This record gives sequence, C-alpha cells and structure tokens, in this order.
Amino acid sequence: MMHVEVVMVNGIVASLLVAVAAASQPEQAAQAPAPAIVIAPAGDTRPTPSQHTPPAARQDPTTLKAPESMNLSGPRLGVTFLSPGVVSSLRDDPGVGIDIGSVISQFGWQKEKRFYSGENGITAVTEWIFLFGGLDQGLVIPSFSWLVGLRSMKGVEFAVGPNLSPTGAAIAAAAGVTFRSGNLNFPVNLAVVPSKAGVRVSMLVGFNTRKR
Repeated sequence: MMHVEVVMVNGIVASLLVAVAAASQPEQAAQAPAPAIVIAPAGDTRPTPSQHTPPAARQDPTTLKAPESMNLSGPRLGVTFLSPGVVSSLRDDPGVGIDIGSVISQFGWQKEKRFYSGENGITAVTEWIFLFGGLDQGLVIPSFSWLVGLRSMKGVEFAVGPNLSPTGAAIAAAAGVTFRSGNLNFPVNLAVVPSKAGVRVSMLVGFNTRKR
C-alpha cells in the first residue's frame, strides 16, 4: 500500500511540473518586448528612427575647383614670310613705296580677354595683336589683328579675324599651342593672312606668367 501511494505522489508531482512549465511559456512570450512603433506628429516630416538611413555624402559645389584656363597676354616676336606679290605691292604702291625683303622680323604685343570658360576647360577668347615688322631692315611696317577663337585647357587654340596692314584689309587665321615650364607660358602661333596682293605667313612666339 505504501508503495502505491509513493507512485501516486510521484505521478501527481510530475503532472504539476508539466502544468507549471506549460503555464510559464505564454507568460514568457507575453514578457518579450514588442518592436517599438514611433508615430510622428501630424505635419512632422522628419524621418522616424526606423526609417532613418544615413544620407549619401555629397560634395559641396563651393569646393569644386574650376579647371585652369590661361591668359596669354604678353610680348610677341617672330618672323613673317612675304609672297612675291606682297613684296611688289609694298614697293610699287605710290602711297607706301617700301623696298623690303621677303622675310621680315616682327615685334609686338598681344592683349586678350576671356569671355567664356567652360567646365571642360574650353575658353573663348578675343585677342588684339599689334606688330611692327621690318625693324631688322630699318623699316617700321605696322600690322593689327583682332581675332576671336577657342583655347583648350592644354593650350591648343584656333582663332580668326580681320587684319589691317599697309597692303590693305584681309582675314587672318591663326593656330597655336602653349608650352609650360614652371610658372611660365610659352605660346607658339602660326598665322596666315591671304590678301589680294599675296600671302603673309607669320611664326610668332611669346611668354608670360601663368594666370587664372
């Protein structure tokens, strides 16, 4: 009889333990923290913590460095090759009457102004070139050109415009490239001026300090 009672007690205790374990599981689930829900006030457009993501880094436009563009104002010197027609025109024209060789020296000045600079480094410029030729032969032959053209960030350029000289008015076309050494620019240009009298071809070089 004692043995039967012990078995019954053990069975009751086991049943109670199972019941207690089953009852504690819903309580633990109820105690688990629920996800936080944040409700923003009406009219508040600020992101809630669950919606917030770090914004992508943006570069301040004010810190962007503009590409460098060159200003090549400065002295010019070189030579001009005159076709036989130009030499004859200068010699035979009663208003000029200059007896000159087919190759003359050139000294002068170029002044320029930039009126457009693109983000890709392309610069639109207008140039005024004043030259005095023939000084090596004891003569002063003035020439003036007004050119408009484009220059790349690397210094390659092309320009065209009117030219005035003792042989008359004509159209000048020029192309060139600029070489850099330290803080100096060395522009080298080739200009062609066809006219009724003939053709003039000039090779000019110059220098100036680097400017923005």
